[in-house]
Amino acid sequence: MASFDILVLPGDGIGPEVTAEGVRILEAVGERFEHVFKLTEDVVGGACIDAHGVAIRPETLQAAKDSDAVLFGAVGGPKWDDPTASVRPEQGLLALRSDLDLWANLRPVTANPAMLDASTIKREVLEGTDLLVIRELVSGAYFGEPKERRTDDGLRAAVDTIYYREDQVERVARLGFQLARERRNKLTSVDKANVLESSRLWREVVHEVRTDFPDVEYEDVLVDAMTMHLIRSPKSYDVVIASNMFGDIVTDEASMLIGSMGMLASASLSTPAEEGTALGMYEPIHGSAPDIAGQGVANPLAMILCTAMLLRHSCGLEEEAQAVEAAVQAVVEAGVRTADLAGEGEPTVDTTAMADAVLERLGS
Repeated sequence: MASFDILVLPGDGIGPEVTAEGVRILEAVGERFEHVFKLTEDVVGGACIDAHGVAIRPETLQAAKDSDAVLFGAVGGPKWDDPTASVRPEQGLLALRSDLDLWANLRPVTANPAMLDASTIKREVLEGTDLLVIRELVSGAYFGEPKERRTDDGLRAAVDTIYYREDQVERVARLGFQLARERRNKLTSVDKANVLESSRLWREVVHEVRTDFPDVEYEDVLVDAMTMHLIRSPKSYDVVIASNMFGDIVTDEASMLIGSMGMLASASLSTPAEEGTALGMYEPIHGSAPDIAGQGVANPLAMILCTAMLLRHSCGLEEEAQAVEAAVQAVVEAGVRTADLAGEGEPTVDTTAMADAVLERLGS
């Protein structure tokens, strides 16, 4: 009987609603496969600001470091959305990524045949789409210094710095090539090398790593062109690597390929141990969605798919991960839909009922 320590950080908005369903899935997996998931819950983001005056406490960061994995909901909302505030919910999320060195953000995007009509893009364009975006997560514009507001000649001004070291780029590139070899043997690197010095370094380092993977098909694509190609021909991409900011933007766009952000999970991983597992934080990409918080209509499938990634990457439980993914697939094929996935006139279920449907398939 394997045992794992999981830190649960529900956060804000719909975070607690979908995280509660993710916890139910982990508990069901533990019961079915005879594992023990020791779950500890804490506050982060706006909830932590309200309770403690900070976006995350030092003891929470330490608990995350001591865990096998972190299950993370979302942070932020109108209540804390003051651009002049010195403490913001997102600081908790960034601190977790930085302090745990969660440098590789994996975001799989697969067009499900049973849901092609949920997207606004034509079915024939989407069919066969199966890509993996690897977003660098601990550097770039979100962490670079200086980052400040100031006054220039009596006018308000602001500066953010895009900062990368070659080793930060190299590890993302190497992981991208390795995963491409395990998939369809193609890697696309997204940058803005025609304008940005940081992107020119990015491209230079990726090309150096490329020499170790001569069997992998490779291409450079400028980020503005990528946003067009991703909609026009998504099935032509396999593994995509991108900097922190570009990866954030591209994957939000990619969520529309599968109909809703409510279907897109992510894994933020540190450097794997020898046995292949890594400390990771697992987070749906949909954010706190304050406009639907508290209504019980949020789609929990992205969070449930996060639990599958947690089982695979941090616990080394491949069979269990596949069981969760198969249960989600069965529910989608059965036509169970939350509001974000439903077509006009289609019946919908609430957050808990969607998770109930997955649990029913998982139990069988």
